[in-house]
Amino acid sequence: MTGTDSARANDYDGLAEAYTAENETSLNNAYYERPATLALAGDVTGRRILDAGCGSGPLFAALRDGGALVTGFDKSAGMVEQARRRLGAEADLRVADLGEPLAHPDNAFDDVIASLVLHYLQDWGPALTEIRRVLKTGGRLIASVNHPTAEYCIERMSGRRPDYFETYNSIQEWPLGDQTLRFSFWNRPLHAMTDAFTAAGFRISVISEPQPVPAARELFPEDFPLLATAPSFLFFVLEAA
Repeated sequence: MTGTDSARANDYDGLAEAYTAENETSLNNAYYERPATLALAGDVTGRRILDAGCGSGPLFAALRDGGALVTGFDKSAGMVEQARRRLGAEADLRVADLGEPLAHPDNAFDDVIASLVLHYLQDWGPALTEIRRVLKTGGRLIASVNHPTAEYCIERMSGRRPDYFETYNSIQEWPLGDQTLRFSFWNRPLHAMTDAFTAAGFRISVISEPQPVPAARELFPEDFPLLATAPSFLFFVLEAA
């Protein structure tokens, strides 16, 4: 990936409103990733939760409605503005980068939610170290990422022959109305993910490959069968050791 590609990819600011609208009702987000993440979180009443890479705040809202005390941040100022519109001025939101030191004290949270965010990072080490620092011992990191086999198959279908065992960058494009959002992802094998978690001081509690919720079958009759038989995302519940 060239420097120009990097600068143009993952630019949510200019498309924040359109992306938020798509995210509200899309199969992958509204009927697959979010329900799976919330199911893994379970009863969050009274829990202090950091929504890392909160986007426009749909998970923040659901966790808050479930009785959690939620703080959120995102690298995109445009997405944080969308979150403020959704959540209100009193919501604890800020612009911050998961790859940089966080402004929160040690042991500040019971849970950290990292929903579809780690795969934007080439090096997971600094982010996971900071997440572990702000989690209390025994706290949970609940993370979802692009499934390594799904990304590998996409690359192969595009005519490229990536090495599954390497950590490699790929650019994907997603049309949003008359615009296009370009994503830069860092794909890595499963063992690289689990190695990074354990190196940062986490114990693996759950590895999950859920299916979309049943309601999606009628709403997305063409796309549902593929997602129901081949996972797009991989989910983890990790305990801070």
